[in-house]
Amino acid sequence: MMMVSDDCLVECKIDDDSDDDRGGGEDINTPPPPPEFASKAPTPAPKPPTPPTAPAPPTPTCPVNRDPYGINKHLKVEVSDVLAEPAAPRTIDAVWLHSVVGFEKTRIWTYRCLTLLFAVPFAFLCGVFLAILACLHVWFLVPCIQLSNTFLPCLRSVFMCAVNVFIAPFCMSLALCCSQIAISLSNKDWHPLRNSEAV
Repeated sequence: MMMVSDDCLVECKIDDDSDDDRGGGEDINTPPPPPEFASKAPTPAPKPPTPPTAPAPPTPTCPVNRDPYGINKHLKVEVSDVLAEPAAPRTIDAVWLHSVVGFEKTRIWTYRCLTLLFAVPFAFLCGVFLAILACLHVWFLVPCIQLSNTFLPCLRSVFMCAVNVFIAPFCMSLALCCSQIAISLSNKDWHPLRNSEAV
């Protein structure tokens, strides 16, 4: 066995900051360790399958603008549209403020109570009425119009034949008979007319 003397050994100084002094802080790419030396992380246990949940029924969302087409713009009533006090006879400020608050609260809460009672039945009636109109439009009015557009040319030809054969000759003969009538007035007829106008 061969022994190495201490004179042959070379002292090697390892410093962590040597990279910063040499290359200005560049990282050295080191390859990953072989798979047999890599640490093995424990694999998580498989989760049991969750049963499928039924989709929640869609909830009706309340739109931000309840009148997008502005069909009820004329109902925007404020206190200044109804109550106004002139400059000269003025009431106490507290009375005016309480009157305004009372007007607004009464208007809002009365409307809310009435809509609580009547909004759903009226909406139901409007839905039924519009459904009846749609049904009549789809199954009665439009088919009648389409059928009439189909049969009207035939009826038109029949009516034109009847007019040309019966009604037109009768009207022409009546017009010829009436065209021979002439009315003439004499001076004697003018005097009673003038006397009646003078009286």
